[in-house]
Amino acid sequence: MKSEKWQRNLYKAWREIINNANAVVIGGGFGGIASALRLRAKGYSVTLVDQCERLGGRAQQYEKDGFVYDAGPTVVTAPFLFEELFELFDKQLSDYINLVPVEPWYRFVYPDGSTFDYGGTVEDTLAQIRAISEEDAQGYLNLLEQSNDIFEVGFTQLADQPFDKITTMLKQVPALIRLKCYRSVWQMVCAFLKHDKLRQAFSIQPLLVGGNPFSTTSIYSLIHFLERKWGVHFAMGGTAAMVNGFEQLMREEGIDIQLNTKVTGLEIANKNITAVVTEKGILSCDKVVSNVDPKHLYTKLVPRNEQNMGAKLKTKYASLSMGLFVLYFGTDKKYESVVHHTIWLGKRYQSLLDDIFDKKILADDFSLYLHRPTATDPSLAPEGCDSFYVLSPVPNNLSGIDWEQEKEAYADKVIKALEESIMPGLTQSLVHRIIKTPADFENDYSSVSGSGFSIAPTFTQSAWFRFHNKAEGPSNLYLAGAGTHPGAGLPGVLSSAKVVDKLIESSNA
Repeated sequence: MKSEKWQRNLYKAWREIINNANAVVIGGGFGGIASALRLRAKGYSVTLVDQCERLGGRAQQYEKDGFVYDAGPTVVTAPFLFEELFELFDKQLSDYINLVPVEPWYRFVYPDGSTFDYGGTVEDTLAQIRAISEEDAQGYLNLLEQSNDIFEVGFTQLADQPFDKITTMLKQVPALIRLKCYRSVWQMVCAFLKHDKLRQAFSIQPLLVGGNPFSTTSIYSLIHFLERKWGVHFAMGGTAAMVNGFEQLMREEGIDIQLNTKVTGLEIANKNITAVVTEKGILSCDKVVSNVDPKHLYTKLVPRNEQNMGAKLKTKYASLSMGLFVLYFGTDKKYESVVHHTIWLGKRYQSLLDDIFDKKILADDFSLYLHRPTATDPSLAPEGCDSFYVLSPVPNNLSGIDWEQEKEAYADKVIKALEESIMPGLTQSLVHRIIKTPADFENDYSSVSGSGFSIAPTFTQSAWFRFHNKAEGPSNLYLAGAGTHPGAGLPGVLSSAKVVDKLIESSNA
């Protein structure tokens, strides 16, 4: 890894070469924010355009009756990726954002009422495992070692490397075969753990990035070691506080931020984008970075005759991640026994995921992720109250589900399930609730078919097979975000901006 001083000198040299060429970033999610900062550090005059009222993409924030809700990502890992962006300008993340560790990282709640707290030291985790299955303690250590091996290849070596050439992918084939990355995450976990409760707990990571554990390549088991290496964190004030910190940095560094502004088209001449067209005007440009859903980009913005065959095929055939049903609610009392992050598992696992991903039907049962940020930051609700966010994986909009008809009844089922298990008296303590469905994702974020995480992280949709960070079309267009390499999740989208950085650097060499 290059020293920070070397990197700063490199960016200084680029600023002299670039001399304020114009760059436009389409989309203000974390991938767009990181791309804008990296472009600015290189000396580009940067304009970021987003259709939402606030920066952050899906990391919006809602406020109602004194309750504050994060709309998007709530789990922060690999904080060094955030720190790097401030260091580009000789600044410190801690001066803008207050990140604190969360423990346990997750509490798993099973249908029989038993729990498994995951986080802390390896010994803490082993103690929890032994309480469920003594014979799986050594299996967990072996699983952790395998996850570490995959992490060293999949994250340390490859997460920020361009995969726009097939030769790059072919060079990795021996390592991928050696690590048995052709297996699914579920198959890998089952090779090490025997107890079904533990198999479920250690195979849910793909769901955090939109994948089915039974079909997602075990490359994504690197998430397990990533959590172990850096822990799980939370930004005081919520994820939006992180966005606010980055917005302050961007404005200090002279990045032009245009919100409530939708991009309607691109002006292209000789395979080069010359301007980005918005509802409010035309932005001339030398470079463009797209942080929008790649399927939306190639369907709505880049004309088909300006696309390479790879983009056309992926746009037509790439399978999407599941959708998300998200319920935000406040309570007029505190649920002290509920930890910050809870994974509430239903009675079915594989068959439920089959319903969601393959059959695309809205089942009567579910598994849930429950977020209680007030466990760490009480200021996110009035005194004596709690704010919550509960997420249920559901089919995306290819299912044809009429969410206007279904959403209230589905929310009622979720509330009832929580009330009958870990949150007694919930119905009586509810202050209000806000519902977001895949239909909202499609409308608010231009997410194709309401997918929660762009295209699914299967083996045949990873690395070179994924939408390329160097556009398969206009020569000065680059892609960052969940649908590109290396994939969804905060570490993934921040790493995608690093890939774009390297590609732009090589294009100017």
